[in-house]
Amino acid sequence: MEISFKDKKALVGGSSRGLGKAIAVQLAKAGASVCLMARNEDKLRKVISELDTSQGQKHRYLVADFSDLEAFKKIISAFFKENAVDILVNNTNGPSAGTVFDKQASDYQSAFDLLFQTVQYTTMLAIEHMQKQQFGRIINVTSVSVTEPLQNLVLSNTIRTALVSWAKTLSKELAKDNITVNNILTGYFDTERLDEINRKVAGEKGVDLDQLKKQMQMQVPMQRFGKPEEYGYLVAFLASEYASYITGSNIPIDGGLLKAI
Repeated sequence: MEISFKDKKALVGGSSRGLGKAIAVQLAKAGASVCLMARNEDKLRKVISELDTSQGQKHRYLVADFSDLEAFKKIISAFFKENAVDILVNNTNGPSAGTVFDKQASDYQSAFDLLFQTVQYTTMLAIEHMQKQQFGRIINVTSVSVTEPLQNLVLSNTIRTALVSWAKTLSKELAKDNITVNNILTGYFDTERLDEINRKVAGEKGVDLDQLKKQMQMQVPMQRFGKPEEYGYLVAFLASEYASYITGSNIPIDGGLLKAI
């Protein structure tokens, strides 16, 4: 089975590092022209230099801060006035960690803007071209927490669940147009984001960071964190023609972490 995205264009959020970068790398390897999107221009430039161009792809980047909703809307609206994409990967930086008792109403609103509003706004802009050409792939990077809430991540647990429900509804509306909408439920991956969360937890609890990581890995049946490239493989498959009959699905990639059937 060979996946080819020759002549396809992709927009990948949060792609200056971690899972977003790994997704962009795999899509580019398969021939897609990728537009990276994140807030750190220096990191975006570096990733661009690492993307495959052997099939004549033309990669670019878009500097946008997901945490500033109004500014983000202006930037992404301007992008779609001049551009169209065949593959949209919605991936944002996560909200701050914390418990129910740590967060105020304003924190939930900020998390809603970050995790839901930016995705909904971007997706609706991307859909117009996808419907015209009767093809499209919308892939949302979410979390296993929508099935089993994770400790100390109340904002992510709450808002990502809303996103998954919205995406399921959207998938039914777009299926007739050969546009698929799927959610990836992300487990523990060896990324900067996970390291940042673990450092915060270790500091608050006064425990050894390496020991904390080991405890997390032991919760996973495979007893390790996922590799970012493994995530990229899944996204590439879901974006391909081979996944044309998969839509409205929540697909875990977690090494067996979820206990639910």
